Amino acid sequence: MLPELLSPAGNLEKLKIAINYGADAVYLGLQKFGLRSAAENFNLSELNEGVQYAHQRNAKVFVVLNAYLHDKELEELPAYLKEMEAAGVDAVIVSDLGVVKCVLNHSSIPVHLSTQASCLNYRSAKLWKDMGAERIVLGREISLEQAAKIKEKVDIELEMFIHGSMCMAYSGNCVISNYTQGRDSNRGGCAHSCRFEYSLEIPTENGIEKTNSFFMSSKDLNGIMQIQKFIDCGIDSLKIEGRMKNHLYLSSITGAYRKALDAIARGENLSQDALKEIFNEMTKLAHREYTEASLLQSAGKDSVYRDREKAINTHKVVGKILEVKDNEIIFLSKSNYEIGQKLEPVNYSLMGKNILTKSLEELDGELATKCKPNRIYRLNTEQISGLRAGDILRTPV
Repeated sequence: MLPELLSPAGNLEKLKIAINYGADAVYLGLQKFGLRSAAENFNLSELNEGVQYAHQRNAKVFVVLNAYLHDKELEELPAYLKEMEAAGVDAVIVSDLGVVKCVLNHSSIPVHLSTQASCLNYRSAKLWKDMGAERIVLGREISLEQAAKIKEKVDIELEMFIHGSMCMAYSGNCVISNYTQGRDSNRGGCAHSCRFEYSLEIPTENGIEKTNSFFMSSKDLNGIMQIQKFIDCGIDSLKIEGRMKNHLYLSSITGAYRKALDAIARGENLSQDALKEIFNEMTKLAHREYTEASLLQSAGKDSVYRDREKAINTHKVVGKILEVKDNEIIFLSKSNYEIGQKLEPVNYSLMGKNILTKSLEELDGELATKCKPNRIYRLNTEQISGLRAGDILRTPV
């Protein structure tokens, strides 16, 4: 049985993009009790719409409640849980023991243990299962081999991160932001202090050596080359990080893992060359250098930047397709685009296909040579089989 593909949903539009690109489930945050207070997050009305949209397409919705709460906040939680239960939420992701107890006492929503709880061994997994957890999001420090041992010893669903930003602190339990910025990382206020450049004074035989370094900034996790090993180890859910990432990231990365999983489902033996081709598609968006972190062995110095962090960006979002009619594409523009620039769909069944722009016009028929953000345009092109409403359009930068 294939594992679930779990994608981030930073807002309602991104929820729909993730599901349209093949996510079996999405995870999202509400206005309270999560660890991404800077994200747009969902209000209760959007939650209801998102759950309905997902369930109509056989996808699930998990809500993140992984902040560590104080007593006053815990008093507010039961009423919040009732709203989530009424919306039909499929699970909540928690790390605080008090929150676990509250969820179990005041709702019937399944509990998924957050990676923040740092579950790294089967004895811990057994204890969490006995306490009522139905799934464990394993700590990011764990290897696939160690995860397989937990799966062998404990009958519980296991979820692992397969892609995205990595935290320098142990399973994300960081206090650097508290001390450098006065913002509590474990209550949704992380300032990403580990991404800053720091001045270091290093004692040497010749005195003090001064240098600047990004010594706490991790490269991004990319597990596509190990996807078969995730399956062989019995991992139930493959998690993509990135609730604050953009449309191009969400469509490209979700679509990449979906393509690989679908190929495996068809019985194809994905070669290293085939996986490398998918990997190369993943590089066509803004990202840090990639690493496999602790998937095969303990992460070492090669997984962390020493010199200046390099942002790699080869493409940008042009827009999202709203409708496809024969030789016509109607799309919502997300950035500036001019006729003559290369235009590609983010669609893994059309990998390497370019869209020929014959003409561009406003909906009222007025011709245009370039588009402005947040406006709807009609693009005349050749007919492309397989192009879908919801597909993201990109162009090289």
